[in-house]
Amino acid sequence: MKTRIPTLLTATLTLALAAAFVIALSGPAEAQQAAASAAPKPALTVKRVLAQSATWPQTLAGTGSIAAWQDVVIGAEIGGQRLAALNVDVGDRVKKGQLLARLSPGTLEADLAASKAALLEAEAAAREAGQTAARVKTLQGSDALSPQAIDQALAADAAAQARVAAAKARVQADQLRLSYTQVTAPDDGVITARIATPGALVQPGQELFRLQRQGRLEWRAEVPGAELAQLKVGQKVRVQPSGAPPVDGRVRRVAPQIDPQTRNGLVYVDVSGGGEALRAGLFARGEFVLGDSAALTLPQSAVLLRDGFSYVFRIDGNKVRQQKVQVGRREGARIEIRAGLAAGAAVVESGVGFLADGDTVLVATATGDAARAPK
Repeated sequence: MKTRIPTLLTATLTLALAAAFVIALSGPAEAQQAAASAAPKPALTVKRVLAQSATWPQTLAGTGSIAAWQDVVIGAEIGGQRLAALNVDVGDRVKKGQLLARLSPGTLEADLAASKAALLEAEAAAREAGQTAARVKTLQGSDALSPQAIDQALAADAAAQARVAAAKARVQADQLRLSYTQVTAPDDGVITARIATPGALVQPGQELFRLQRQGRLEWRAEVPGAELAQLKVGQKVRVQPSGAPPVDGRVRRVAPQIDPQTRNGLVYVDVSGGGEALRAGLFARGEFVLGDSAALTLPQSAVLLRDGFSYVFRIDGNKVRQQKVQVGRREGARIEIRAGLAAGAAVVESGVGFLADGDTVLVATATGDAARAPK
């Protein structure tokens, strides 16, 4: 019995020491695991970008419609004649003097022939009266003819010349009326409307066609009246019509008055290019280039629009802080920061829609797109 007791004590002590050794080894690992589980996980792996200063063009925005530079109404000069022929249709390009339509001459040709005949008769009578007056003048100062007879002969000659002039005027008037049966284009341009109907009886002044003069278009932009003073004739303009490629333009004229209802003023801008896609009536937005100015810029992906305000997320160590900013101009993929941020400030470049103020993030050191960190 005395021999077995020391053996049991020795075994018990050995087991206790082994258990203590195991506990001593496992304690730090469990503590490390507990500390790791207590640390917050990063919400995102983000890429850092710095606010940079740049020189950007200073612009003024405007909206309006594309319109014809001059819209010419082509109408009938005479009435009571039927429309015999139409030679053009909507969309046709015409040259100055080109025949657009022809009216039936009716009795106009006969009237012209009668006027010419009356002119010939008046000229014959004038020649006879002229010869008589010439003979009478040779007898002045003699007793062959009385002064009264001489005066009558000279007056008859003058009256005959007046009748010739009147007959010529009637011929010219009839020729002009006959020429009005030929409706021609007053200038180069594009036919934008055709109201005429073949065979219809036209009236004086009745509209037959509408011509976009010289095919020129302009942008009639509405600009706040307080900003009109910044615009000058000749300034460059970038115009973006709806459904058409952007076009360049220049200010042609600034309206001298402001609409009292809208408080806006009209600015007339000559535009060039755009091809067939650019048409009168299209709505367009545009920017007047006023000059160059300094701008603090960020990628547009770094700015979050939330509740009607713009925010960026500044990087503060491994956390982000939401910062309200005021934005301005846009150029390509970058946006101007007018207030709320200093040059050189580090912010999150993209993925800002997944962040909240105070979130923990992992700032990527390698270039690449930001990605959501694994959970």
